[in-house]
Amino acid sequence: MPQETSGEMLNLDLRTGLPDALTVLLKEYPRAGWEAHPGFDGLIRFWLDRHMMFRRILERLTLQTQETLDKRMDLGQFRQQTGRLGSAFVQELHGHHSIEDAHYFPVLSQKDARISQAFELLDHDHHALDGHLNNFVETANAALRADGHKDSAIGAFHENLADLNAMLDRHLIDEEEIIVPVILKYGAAGLS
Repeated sequence: MPQETSGEMLNLDLRTGLPDALTVLLKEYPRAGWEAHPGFDGLIRFWLDRHMMFRRILERLTLQTQETLDKRMDLGQFRQQTGRLGSAFVQELHGHHSIEDAHYFPVLSQKDARISQAFELLDHDHHALDGHLNNFVETANAALRADGHKDSAIGAFHENLADLNAMLDRHLIDEEEIIVPVILKYGAAGLS
């Protein structure tokens, strides 16, 4: 990768945005104009809805974990909801990333050479997120075995959720700002 996308820019834990070299299409198709574009429908809307679902699940998990720490949620209810939502989150996110890696990214990376390396960055993110998801599963399982509301495992899970949310949000924002402009400019041919 060129210098602009190496080092810190590849590191999802440190990155604060996309390097300028990868925002050329975003400058042509800024986020504020996406919904007004005639190509903003179907696949883009579905794909962004999936991203919103991941954000909402993490928001719900964070809220109910805080409610449990504050003794406003029963431990049984916490276990049931966390187990159900946590499992769905991991399965859906792995499936989403698998489709992107196997199909969307290879097709989209061919559409504009100026940003083809952006898909390496996104693939790198997916591998980094795997580690965060493994930690999520471990801390969630420990929290599900907690003996009481103030069990340190619930607090550790709450901290993990904050870290995962920050990493996933950074990735989702960057992914949206790479992929949506590509589809708006070149269409969704080859993606369905």
